[in-house]
Amino acid sequence: MSLRATLLAAATLLASCTPSLSPHDGSAATRASVATMTRALPAPRRFDGAPSARLPVVPNGQMARDFMALSFQLETGRQLPVFTRFEGPITVAVEGTPPPTLGPDLDTLLERLRQEAGIDIGRAKPGEMGSITITALPRAKLQASVPGAACFVVPRVAGWQDYLSKRFSPEIDWTTLRSRSRASVFLPSDVSPQEIRDCLHEEIAQALGPLNDLYRLPQSVFNDDNMHVVLTDYDMTILRATYAPELASGMTQQQVAARLPGILARVNPQGRRPDTAPVAESTPEWNAAITGALAPGGSDRARLIAAQRAVTAAQAAGWTDARLPFSHLALGRAALATDPDAAISAFLTAGTGFRALFGDGIHAAHVAIQLGAFSLTSGQAESALRIIDRAIPAADDAQNAAVLATLLLLRAEAMEMQGARPEAARTRREGLAWGRYAWGDDVLARRTAEVAALSPGA
Repeated sequence: MSLRATLLAAATLLASCTPSLSPHDGSAATRASVATMTRALPAPRRFDGAPSARLPVVPNGQMARDFMALSFQLETGRQLPVFTRFEGPITVAVEGTPPPTLGPDLDTLLERLRQEAGIDIGRAKPGEMGSITITALPRAKLQASVPGAACFVVPRVAGWQDYLSKRFSPEIDWTTLRSRSRASVFLPSDVSPQEIRDCLHEEIAQALGPLNDLYRLPQSVFNDDNMHVVLTDYDMTILRATYAPELASGMTQQQVAARLPGILARVNPQGRRPDTAPVAESTPEWNAAITGALAPGGSDRARLIAAQRAVTAAQAAGWTDARLPFSHLALGRAALATDPDAAISAFLTAGTGFRALFGDGIHAAHVAIQLGAFSLTSGQAESALRIIDRAIPAADDAQNAAVLATLLLLRAEAMEMQGARPEAARTRREGLAWGRYAWGDDVLARRTAEVAALSPGA
């Protein structure tokens, strides 16, 4: 099979960092048929505790610059006049009838915030208004009021009705805050458990502290690249500094900056090392290009052109950090449908760049999905297994069930190609268990059929 034909066969699956959905009649994937799955699905798996991924240590000089950029600027670029946080104990209430996995994942997150960030936070008592209210709504209802929103956090409101009454008011403008006393997190109720958990992590973290997202932060959820989906050690350090006793709501940038060196020396002792050159901010040209490259509603051609611009902009800026291989990864995704040869070249470049920076971490695991599926479609089972087995630990360590489940399902197909049916069946069952958490049962059936259809002759 030619490179072009091989990649076109895998293009539907590889349109994003985890497989995208497309209709299948199921006839090409009998091992993963919906009927078989629904008769004997394994119990869903979920993660507990902190991710075990080891992240590079950030020198405290750079950590201080990151803290200021995260704490005094919104994603839109608007400046925040003063530092704000909750003062005193923080309670979290859940409004309505939440999905069954929300409670356990919320409790895990709150325990991590207490232990890792030193924040006095816990569940509100029944009937008590929380400092932070979590509301889960059907996605359609959520997006009818806030089009395109996956999940979001709003200050000075307690629940959905309160938000609707204030949504056009300056009262919910973050730049008007002088302290935080109330906030609400809104997330969809009819999505997968992982999507709900990921929303909890990012939005509760933003309710508590940083309100900005920066592409130049490679080991953080405060980054729109979605490489990390749960709060990392880096994020917990930022939050621990946010709630340091030396700081208080209402402080100016100058006041906070003066106290940060001492705070970070205490909360991030490993970062007490010589400062490095400041990491350059992302340019407007690159930001616009990468946004266009990742736009789900954009045409194939528009996304490809934008991704090419992103690579060019990153190279022109002289960046050697994660933004350069991320640009190549975006180019690979965008090129799949129209230029498969360029896609595989971009994926190889992205993987090499990520491994040079972070070893076999979660960044490289995202690329491994692409390269493993390509090897599988080419009939190269041994090559697929080398790529996939190298990436599975990183997906597990980063608590990314979607990446982990995809890799396991790909691994099962490669094992099947080699005739190792018992091992393939065990691996597939493990992938299904993680897939139930990652995508939910309805999506899992189609996703598994797509993976199985990659095998030659399927």
